[in-house]
Amino acid sequence: EDFMEDPPKKFFRLAPGREVRLKHAYCITCTRVEKDSQGNLLKIFCQYDPETRGGDTPDGRRVRGTLHWVSASDAVKGEVRLYGRLLDTERADAEDSLNSISPESLIVKKDSLYEPDLAVFGPGERVQFLRKGYFVSDIEDHTSESPVFNRIVSLRDSWARIQKKNPK
Repeated sequence: EDFMEDPPKKFFRLAPGREVRLKHAYCITCTRVEKDSQGNLLKIFCQYDPETRGGDTPDGRRVRGTLHWVSASDAVKGEVRLYGRLLDTERADAEDSLNSISPESLIVKKDSLYEPDLAVFGPGERVQFLRKGYFVSDIEDHTSESPVFNRIVSLRDSWARIQKKNPK
């Protein structure tokens, strides 16, 4: 969701030839991508500007997008559970309430990458994931070796709102 090969006008995240800021790091520009034989994205190649440590551009150029990132070599793998609305009002069935349960009421993302500091959280501790929402470490399944975070409040996604107004 932070990268598109052919982005629309108001997409301020990473795309070929576009520059973004990495939070607490440098500005980078996507130079090329690598895909598999089915056209699935495998790698994104970027060039960084060593003069932009901390995100400032000494020449004053405007960099619109800022991405949160995690170093692959330092990241800790874990699980994220995204809880949404339990009932789907479009599928509401007065006779069988089980048919009204939204299939998207729980989305589990295994092999999520976390900053190492999140692994030391104890069960039941709360944290905000940038642009995603507020999460709590699971009281039963969370361990330092395999962190599990449950979303408790989502944030509004302005990009999703723009996409709904102007589908490509």
